[in-house]
Order: sequence, then structure tokens, then C-alpha cells
Amino acid sequence: MQQLQSEKRSTQNVLLVDDEPSILTSLGQSLELAGFAVVRCDSAKEALAILSAQWEGVIVSDISMPDIDGLSLMTRVSEIDADIPMILMTGHGDISMAVSAIQKGAYDFLEKPFAPDRLVDVVRRASEKRALSLENHRLRNELESQSALGPRIIGNSPKIVQLRRIIQSVADAPTDILIEAETGTGKDLLARYIHEHSNRREHKFVAINCGAVPENLIESELFGHERGAFTDAKARRIGKFEYADGGTVFLDEIESMPLVLQVKLLRVIEERSIERLGANDPIKLDLRIVAATKVDLKTLAEQGRFREDLYYRLNVVKVEIPPLRSRKDDIPLLFQHFSIIASTQYGRDVQELSTQRMAALMRHDWPGNIRELRNIAERNVLLGESGAFGFDDNLITQESSGLNLAEQVGQFEKLLIHTELAKCGGSIQDTQKSLDLPRKTLYDKMKKYGLDKSDYKP
Repeated sequence: MQQLQSEKRSTQNVLLVDDEPSILTSLGQSLELAGFAVVRCDSAKEALAILSAQWEGVIVSDISMPDIDGLSLMTRVSEIDADIPMILMTGHGDISMAVSAIQKGAYDFLEKPFAPDRLVDVVRRASEKRALSLENHRLRNELESQSALGPRIIGNSPKIVQLRRIIQSVADAPTDILIEAETGTGKDLLARYIHEHSNRREHKFVAINCGAVPENLIESELFGHERGAFTDAKARRIGKFEYADGGTVFLDEIESMPLVLQVKLLRVIEERSIERLGANDPIKLDLRIVAATKVDLKTLAEQGRFREDLYYRLNVVKVEIPPLRSRKDDIPLLFQHFSIIASTQYGRDVQELSTQRMAALMRHDWPGNIRELRNIAERNVLLGESGAFGFDDNLITQESSGLNLAEQVGQFEKLLIHTELAKCGGSIQDTQKSLDLPRKTLYDKMKKYGLDKSDYKP
């Protein structure tokens, strides 16, 4: 955990800008010896070509440079991202120039000559500041995405946090996406989440299960047809791709698509156009394709059961949804989420789950993944604990395999706190009274187990 926190609180990238080659060499070497990755630029123009709002680092720049000087560069950088720290250097500086630079937004000001240790110290502090601002930005984005209407990615396990960050970074990018995951993990929900959090959200989301459409109809379903294209084509039909123009097409179970149709799909991806059956004129389209598979497409391609060129074209951005058995810390939160949905749908009160039953959920292997957990949550709302569980009740008394005593105690303690937080709607005061814990002790344990009171608010 300490290692993870330190990674979040430091960046190792430095953009070093100076028109004197000897300065670039000497300062660059000093920073590299201190563990920084240095990008050297001999002009502000070259530096601006590299920068973006996602630049995970700091800038060290000379003030006196031809064409674009350091102060002008700082102004241009602030337009890209005002949170990128700028450290300015000059051999002709004075107090008034330093004050002016700081007032205009410089992180710090170094007057040449200066000791390498001084530069390293300033850069290290600036890089920590930059890392914190990036982390705050990511957290704000996650908070906005989790509070927005529509599909949500529930969970706080490291794999799910990383999944959300990947989606946030590519949601607006003009690239297709391949989702790889086991059955029941929520591939369709993730595809909708990507669409709803992209700049295509105002357009259509069209889902197609490639394994459910008969082979003799799938071409017409995807590309449409003209009147008279075949025997039963009595009128023009708009296909799914054309219908989704401007939006997103979700191709579920892409591995089930016939090989002959994969050739046409590859052409659609590469040319962004289709031809209706019975027509000769191409129709240009603006759409994103999100494909999903429950098997390894690369293996299928090696076996000749899936086109290799299509696999590599789809595999530009691949996201993997972890199975539930590898993110068991999210089970209490997911169960609560599904229980609330079911109680609203069926007009029933949420049935609180006993600690023993929750422990059984945590020990289960979940072959049906999220779908299986959701079914249990719904049955619990409808029937109570006695009719909710479809797996072996003896799991309640089984020991957790692979866990020592301390780990089992910790797991049980986490379940107790989760249960009380859920009962109390996230109220710290009510939870500490229920568990008879001092406020600080409760907060410390919640932090230890990754529990957030906001996740339990009704």
C-alpha cells in the first residue's frame, strides 16, 4: 500500500528547455542521476509540440531564448494545463523578475549558476505537486462518472479502479475497443458505460449479439438491403451500422461471427463505410465499434477460426473485466447495490444479509460472476435468506482456504463494519454506536478495509 501511494504522489518526467546544448547536457545528466526521465528540447516550440494536458511531469525552462522566451512559454503552457509546474532559470535574473515570474504562475525561479542539488530538490517537490494534481483530477472524473445517470462500474478493488481509469482515458478517443471477459461479468454494461461517457452519448447505442442472429440474416441485419436484393426483400431496410451513425455499435460474442462476414466487418472498420445488399454506392459512417468476446481471439486466430487481420484491427484498445472471484472485496458493495435495485423493482424492503451469509458469499467461487450475484440479491429481497442461496449452505461454516487466522479475522471484521454501514445508511455516528467503537477507531478500520461512507448513502 505504501508503494502504491508513493507511485501516486510522484512523477518522474522532466521537460528541460534551453537553447544552450551544454546546459541541456549538464542539467539533464544531474536530473537523470537523481532518477528522473528527462526530455531535452532546445526551443520552446519543440517543447510545445510534446506537451498535452495529460503530461505527467514538470517543465524546467530558461527564460532568455530566441523566438519564444520562457515567460511566453509559461503562458502557452498554462493554456494547455495551468497545473503543470514551471520552473524558470536565468543568468540575468533579479528580485523583481523572480517576483514577476512567481506572480504569473511559475512554481519556482532559479538564478544561474545554481547547485545541481538545488535543481533536483525543486524538481522533486514540483513533481510531487504535479502527481497530486493529476490524482485529484482523476478522482474528480471518477466521482463525476460514478454519480452520473446511466450505467455504473461498481467497486473499489484495484482492478476495477484501473478499469475505470482506462475507460476515462479512451472514452472520447476515435478508436474501437475490444472487451475480453468471462460470461456474466457485465460486458454489455461496460459497452454502454463507454458510450454514455463518450462524446457520442447523444447518438444511438446499438447492441448486436453475433451468436443470436441466424447466419443467413446477419448480413442484412448489419448492412441493410435494398428492395429486391433477395426474395423476401420487399422494401429497403436500414442496417444496424447505418442506424447507429454517429454513435456506438456493440458487437457481443464477436467470436461467433461467420468468417465470410468478418471480411466485410474488417472493411467497415478500415473504410468507415458500408454498402447495403443489392446496392453499389458506399455510405460513409461515423461510428465506434465496441466488440466483446468471452474467449481468447488470438488463440482462435491461430487456429484459423477467426480472422487474424480482424483481431489485430479490433485489438487497438483491449480492456479486460476481472471475474468476480478475483475482486471479492467488491462483493458487499455489489450485493447492496443489486438489493436496492431489486427492492425498488419489486416494491419490497431491502433484506439485510447476516454476517454469516455474507461470509458465505465471500467464500463462493462465482462461476456465474456478477449475474449470479445479482440473482442471489434479487432472491434475497423476494424470499429472504432461506430461499436466496443456490449454492452449498455448508460454505457458511467452512474455513477460508488459504487464509491464516489473522486474515480470516480481518475478513470477518470488514464484513461486520460493512453490514452496519449499510444498515445505518453510511452514518458514522450511528455505525460507531452500533459497533461500540470510538470514532477514530472506526475511521481507521474503514480506511484499512477500503470502506467509504458515501457508498452506503441511500
